[in-house]
Amino acid sequence: MHSLFPCPARAPEGGGSMPANIDTLCINTIRTLSMDAVQKANSGHPGTAMALAPPAYTLWRDVLNYDPANPLWPNRDRFVLSIGHASMLLYSLIYLAGVRDLKDGKVIDAPSLTIKDIEQFRQLDSRTPGHPEHGHTSGVETTTGPLGQGCGNSVGMAIAEKWLATRFNKPEFKLFDYHIYTFCGDGDNMEGISSEAASVAGHLKLGNLTWIYDSNRISIEGDTHIAFTENVHKRFEAYGWHVLELRDANDTGDFRRLLEEAKAETSRPTLIIVHSIIGWGSPHKAGTAEAHGSPLGVEEVRETKKFYGWPEDKNFYVPDGVPEHFRQGIATRGAAASKAWYELFAGYRKEYPELAAQLDSIFAGSLPEGWDKDIATFPADAKGIASRASSAKVLNQVALNYPWMIGGSADLSPSTKTHLTFEGAGDFQPPEWGATYGGRNLHFGVREHAMGSICNGIALAGLRPYCSGFLIFSDYMKPPIRLSALMKLPVVYIFTHDSIGVGEDGPTHQPIEQLAQLRATPGVTLIRPSDANEVAEAWRTLVPMMDRPSVLVLSRQNLPTICRKTYAPASGLAKGAYVLADADGKPDVILMATGSEVGLVVKAYEQLKAEGVKARVVSMPSWDLFEAQPKSYRDSVLPPDVTARVAVEQAAQLGWDRYVGLTGATIVMHTFGASAPAEQLEVKFGFTVDAVVAEARKQLATRAS
Repeated sequence: MHSLFPCPARAPEGGGSMPANIDTLCINTIRTLSMDAVQKANSGHPGTAMALAPPAYTLWRDVLNYDPANPLWPNRDRFVLSIGHASMLLYSLIYLAGVRDLKDGKVIDAPSLTIKDIEQFRQLDSRTPGHPEHGHTSGVETTTGPLGQGCGNSVGMAIAEKWLATRFNKPEFKLFDYHIYTFCGDGDNMEGISSEAASVAGHLKLGNLTWIYDSNRISIEGDTHIAFTENVHKRFEAYGWHVLELRDANDTGDFRRLLEEAKAETSRPTLIIVHSIIGWGSPHKAGTAEAHGSPLGVEEVRETKKFYGWPEDKNFYVPDGVPEHFRQGIATRGAAASKAWYELFAGYRKEYPELAAQLDSIFAGSLPEGWDKDIATFPADAKGIASRASSAKVLNQVALNYPWMIGGSADLSPSTKTHLTFEGAGDFQPPEWGATYGGRNLHFGVREHAMGSICNGIALAGLRPYCSGFLIFSDYMKPPIRLSALMKLPVVYIFTHDSIGVGEDGPTHQPIEQLAQLRATPGVTLIRPSDANEVAEAWRTLVPMMDRPSVLVLSRQNLPTICRKTYAPASGLAKGAYVLADADGKPDVILMATGSEVGLVVKAYEQLKAEGVKARVVSMPSWDLFEAQPKSYRDSVLPPDVTARVAVEQAAQLGWDRYVGLTGATIVMHTFGASAPAEQLEVKFGFTVDAVVAEARKQLATRAS
């Protein structure tokens, strides 16, 4: 029988004396730093940090295998705060643990956070933003805040550890055996992404993953029973998880026991349900929504400190001995473990130099030598090949020489053509399913949202992930794509079925606004290649991008392979846009397009050329790469004094005005699509040679009059 209310609804009233117990002193330091920072900022979430201080302290001080002096140690345990609104909990831990700072990807002899940084919580340019940001604050393993994303990331981290261990561990060299701990809350468990991610983790039997669920039964609107009454314990058991319960968040001894039990369970992920009181210690706001998303208030902070036996008039107070005691646990343990690991790796390097060199590249975020040596070129072919099919060929050529590139699809690899087929690729599955954790083909199931988030976690572990689906379902993946960009992670998103060319599946499956949405996301490079050789150049271009996600947009239907002896080489793709076909001298009209529509405007160009019209064709596969070029190059492709312009794309118009100007024309989609064969849809929506030629003539006539 699992009690729903193992703790009193709110903390007891009354005061106390300064705790003599050093562990209690450390816990209350975390609580009061969190209270003070939120109060000073007049913004934030104090209650969860106050409630979870005991289990967080216990995990970090007594259990976490982590070296604060080297936060880049490859075999460190990972701590993910999926409840990112409780960021002050993590900042307090980082500060008290003495985590070292990073500069240019290297550890430096300076703290990640000082007490002054804590005091600048949520302030402009501070190192303590409102939600934790990876790459901004050393010790933060991933950017969290949107609920459920950290849960998904942690599953990716667990997959990566299993993969690394299977690929690189040897009987006498156990290089990888780290564990992933994730703090999550009621909000995380309400979000669909956490359910998707938990289902994946249970199926894959990720025994290296522990979620610690803060069941405080409070959300912004009040008691969670207004919207959330399911039995989470039974739900996770149904997913195949090992489920434990801590009846009182303050019981650090029992929590240590549960952590040991979780670590000992190697065939299932573990969920530890922690029953806590949000804002514990606050005499008037503990156990209420008021402790969740706003400061306690000056007087309530004073009264809470009184209850803790804390000096009521001291803010950001860290008692003598607290950092030292904290570090006697985590830092002492972590220093010894990391030292032993690097000694082990030195021996490994002598025995397995090739594998060690691969690990060096993984840790450095660099590419393997010769990764692009087998990329094919494609002969001219009027019939052509779908860009999803040419990409399949190139992906396998790249991945063959990029041993730590792994990925898959949301149950769509036969359609997206993203399955790795070369010998030894294999499937990532538990050994009992007849496969191996060293397989390079991931099967995410129909779980697009979790797929993106899991790939972010894999990238955070140093591997190179890709994932795929239909472009229309990028709608389900907007949050993780955005977070990829925020964290500058080199995840490759492969989206096929990119236009009304999907045909009979109809408007539910025909993307219209998705290109505009993805192009609008800062830090995302989107490439929509026009033929097989542009696909090859797209892979040459995106693979070296180690500081951003890339989106490769591909067709279902065949695209003619353009003759590169007649037209410009596809290598122009690297600059985002290039002159594919031109007239002698200054052009009278510019035709521009992306993807499948480039072949259409080439045909229109040939017809105009036969009529004596000086036309230019510009292939524009990547707007952001084009915008990154010098103005002189952009003007050479799109001369400002040539204002007769026609843009063609089977997608929304948004953004094309930048290139056609106020007087240019666009042949684009203004509505959703329809269910019919693709050839009929092209006629219905005006994507024909005659339509392009007619618009070009209108442009010329307007300027001649």
